[in-house]
Amino acid sequence: MAVTLTGLEGRTAIVTGAGRMRSIGRSIALVLARAGCDVVVTGSGRAPERYPEDERRAGWRDVESVAEEIRTLGRRALAAVCDVADAEAVQTLLERVTREFGDIDVLVNNAGSAFGSDRVPVVDLPVPEWHRVIATNLHGTFYMSQAVARRMVAQGRGGSIVNISSLSARLLSADSGVYAASKAAVNALSTVMAAELGPHRIRVNAVCPGIIDTSRHDELRSTALWESVIRSFVPLGRAGTGGDIANLVAFLCSDEGAWITGQHIYIDGGHGFTPRSAPSHTDGSSQGDA
Repeated sequence: MAVTLTGLEGRTAIVTGAGRMRSIGRSIALVLARAGCDVVVTGSGRAPERYPEDERRAGWRDVESVAEEIRTLGRRALAAVCDVADAEAVQTLLERVTREFGDIDVLVNNAGSAFGSDRVPVVDLPVPEWHRVIATNLHGTFYMSQAVARRMVAQGRGGSIVNISSLSARLLSADSGVYAASKAAVNALSTVMAAELGPHRIRVNAVCPGIIDTSRHDELRSTALWESVIRSFVPLGRAGTGGDIANLVAFLCSDEGAWITGQHIYIDGGHGFTPRSAPSHTDGSSQGDA
């Protein structure tokens, strides 16, 4: 018997980092729409020349394409370019969302820093790379969470915030210093906010993906290392999908997840329980654009 999620019909959700065709963010936005949410999807406004080949062939248009899919499902959608690492841009987004949609019930902080030159030993990590990753992964999560939480408290009807973290926060692999630090901090922030916002019936959880097959991993996906890592470290024998993560997120935001808060939930095919750590560039680096 299929389980129907309740409590999301007619609600408004914001999903950041949702512009890629093969991504966690897009999957989350569509699952929430199918559950009855109107959805605001944000992206970084990637230039078309940065699109992977399959997006170009499909005529993909970043968050505009995701918004169209949501409307096809019979829900309202808003596509917005927003740099979550910019506190003023976040405030401008919130003003627009409340003006066009009214109350906000769900926030999914999925935007993540793009791959760069941060996967190196800490002694070799360029200071600008440290600031770049922290700005999106941690500051962006904080800015969005603070702004939306204030709105939810004022509304007085509760809500749900889900922060997309990473298995990297548990593995703490070599060469992942800033990324792992940013995600461990997201987990800590999630638990603290859960304690503070619980009296307002606002739930806050962190979802920590392992290896997810998205376009961000295309370069690695074409190498022998990909299958070797999965074979060696993932007991369930496959990479995760955006849908795997989206289903958990929707559950946490629904009435069926109404007594779950302050948790860091690892969804990784068993990877986090294997005795060795995978290379750092495969451990959950799968979010959407900032």
